Amino acid sequence: MAIDKESKGYVLGTAFVLCLVCSVFVSAAAIGLRPAQQQAKSDDKRKNILRVVGLWQPGVNIDEAFKQITPKVVDLASGEFVEGIDAAGYDQYKAAREPGHGVALTTEEDIASIKFKPRHATVYFVYNPDGSVKNVILPISGYGLWSTLYGFLALEANGNTVVGINFYQHGETPGLGGEVDNPKWKGLWPGKKVYDENGRVALRLVKGGVDPSAPGAAFKVDALAGATLTSNGVSNTVQYWLSDAGFKPFLSKLAAARNKPAATEGES
Repeated sequence: MAIDKESKGYVLGTAFVLCLVCSVFVSAAAIGLRPAQQQAKSDDKRKNILRVVGLWQPGVNIDEAFKQITPKVVDLASGEFVEGIDAAGYDQYKAAREPGHGVALTTEEDIASIKFKPRHATVYFVYNPDGSVKNVILPISGYGLWSTLYGFLALEANGNTVVGINFYQHGETPGLGGEVDNPKWKGLWPGKKVYDENGRVALRLVKGGVDPSAPGAAFKVDALAGATLTSNGVSNTVQYWLSDAGFKPFLSKLAAARNKPAATEGES
């Protein structure tokens, strides 16, 4: 019996079979590539953590370089370390939206426009050869003009002096808000101070350029030219995550431990 290849049934059947075969190939490719994609995502994250403290150079073995980094999970409310959570695998941004693991923020609280914050967060330590803390790296996020910016802010062990900042994911306008990626702008951050003499977060972006000799210059970074809303978003992001709602309880404990006198002989 001859097959009518011009019939509607034949055409639809052929199209269905082709779609089915293509979907199988696409699904198989997606499943097969998933481990590689996850590894690439992990490598990119680790690379950005290394970069914010100057430990990344092209050609460096990421696994070897990352041995200099120690992740730990902290409770944001208490500032204490949390046991029983895999720091390397913990995703605080996913946890922020899970019942019991995240907190919904009110409009007044949510200056960084993140809507939810996690109860726990991962911080990353770099140690000196003598075992003392050299740098601590904090994950930060906040809304700019078009997108949520995700990045890392690195501080010295005193919890008050900036080592570097690095935004690794955002959708801001290239040449304007996208200049958060510009090495020249990121080079303005090292050495800046976070908290004023009253313990308030004073670090922020300002328009018009910063005069290094002007009062308060240590707390100011040049805003991004032509990108007021992104600049405001960066300021709000930094101020939120370094406040009492963010990492300040942890940083206060870190500074207190650093300044605690060493035990004298005979003390337990």
